[in-house]
Amino acid sequence: MKEKAPMNRTLTLTEEDRYTYKDYISYQFELNENTVICGDFYEINSQVPDKYVDLILLDPPYNITKKYGENTFKSMSDYEYLLYMLSVLDECLRVLKNNGTMYVCGDWKSSYIQRKALEILESKGLCSVINRITWSRDKGRGSNKNWKNNIEDIYMVVKDKNNYTFNIDDVKVRKTVLAPYKDKDGNNKDWTNDDKGAYRMTCPSNIWFDIVVPFWSMPENTDHPTQKPEKLYAKLILASSNKNDIVYEPFAGVFTGCVTACKLGRNWFGVEYEKEYCLLGQKRLVKAEIYDTIQGFEDKIFKDKN
Repeated sequence: MKEKAPMNRTLTLTEEDRYTYKDYISYQFELNENTVICGDFYEINSQVPDKYVDLILLDPPYNITKKYGENTFKSMSDYEYLLYMLSVLDECLRVLKNNGTMYVCGDWKSSYIQRKALEILESKGLCSVINRITWSRDKGRGSNKNWKNNIEDIYMVVKDKNNYTFNIDDVKVRKTVLAPYKDKDGNNKDWTNDDKGAYRMTCPSNIWFDIVVPFWSMPENTDHPTQKPEKLYAKLILASSNKNDIVYEPFAGVFTGCVTACKLGRNWFGVEYEKEYCLLGQKRLVKAEIYDTIQGFEDKIFKDKN
């Protein structure tokens, strides 16, 4: 095996890891949270009770051909992918509580089909799409013959648009006040200051430029080809769940959603087909029990992109 560069912090598995963590992995759903489950999504999800989870972080395969471990997801026609997403979304909504929230991740080729699937489910009264987050996924060297693909979408889906969790104070953004001003009595006007200068806490928008995709010098990085950042999921988890709520991550990959939920004091479980990714996820979760830091989220504040 090629030796890693000194600054390369990518998490990998040793043979000792594989032996150690194999007994932590489950192959069926059980009524106890905080479990890495290895298996087929449909088979495992069918074992989850109705209205069981508070928050779902759904990052399904996008409609592109891509190799994940030992298996390859092959792109489909738009219609085939629509049917696929309808079946996945319907299964997820069944296990979501009436006041729960589901976030659905997609890229430019898949998100518009996901939206069509959600519209069909909305028409049946099964859910409501109440927002679309767009975030800057700046990674790779781009294309010489096209615009660099630099964005992804996340649909915010609820069952009851009048009853769902949204903890606004937990996800407010610190904004620097460049021209602090005072009212007629000499008091700060809608801002405060500390040793880092003048600032105000503002409501977050649905477009995010502060996310860094995991890369080789970050300790959360793995060799998974489409790994989501912990900071990205931290925003979703803090906003749409409470302490000890159950966070469910279908298509868990290396269990970034579960790792982040663990660090933020939520219960969690995830399902992933590839055993190697389950082992990596379990290794990350053991570390998360000891080191609960999330890069870019410090002192309960989401930092600017760095």
